[in-house]
Amino acid sequence: MSGGQRSIGTDGLNPLELSRQIDAYCERLGSGLWAEPLNAVTNLAFVLVAALLWHRARGVPLARALCVTLAAIGVGSGLFHTFATAWAGAADTLPILVFILIYIFAATRDMLGQRPLVAGLAVLAFFPLAALTTPLFARLPLYGVSAGYMIVPVLIAGYALALARRAPATARGLAIGAGLLLLSLSFRSLDAPLCAATVGIGTHFLWHLLNAVLLGWMIVTYLRHMLAGGARGR
Repeated sequence: MSGGQRSIGTDGLNPLELSRQIDAYCERLGSGLWAEPLNAVTNLAFVLVAALLWHRARGVPLARALCVTLAAIGVGSGLFHTFATAWAGAADTLPILVFILIYIFAATRDMLGQRPLVAGLAVLAFFPLAALTTPLFARLPLYGVSAGYMIVPVLIAGYALALARRAPATARGLAIGAGLLLLSLSFRSLDAPLCAATVGIGTHFLWHLLNAVLLGWMIVTYLRHMLAGGARGR
């Protein structure tokens, strides 16, 4: 998950402004490709975690899809933190959205045991839910800058509560994921406030590293659930 002051989605990008430069990070001081070296290089963590989990996800199609999307998050975020344009911003945010939607479908169908139709409706429900809650989260101190993402740890925690009795191990895994995401959102939100204190480096690169761990953990949690008796390979 990446994106400075951005929220989930393409933010209504105007095709005529796709080359518009975006400066939203403490580390960026110019327009060069390597103006954000740490923010750029740390995206390799997403690709590395995806590669490490690829073999483990064999036989579980949605887990494989999550691995591919995780790698795409690294590539898209890498483009955004080098080119820093509106089109690269879209390449950054779209894979994040896709990962969230795939996971909602997988969690609803395979963890909660709902029919695919219900899982599909849960995916569609994410959009109005995010639209309704983002303005509320925007009022939060510190985390307001990450308002577009704040619904995600809330959803993960909700799934954890729903699974607390029927699948306690999976619920614990999801609860850990919600905590990790909240921690990484803290680093995302602190990038600008701590810019001077970090001598112009910021904390966005820590958001990348923690999210690579988080998203890998979410895939592992799903795989463990499937191997423990979930509908493997559905």
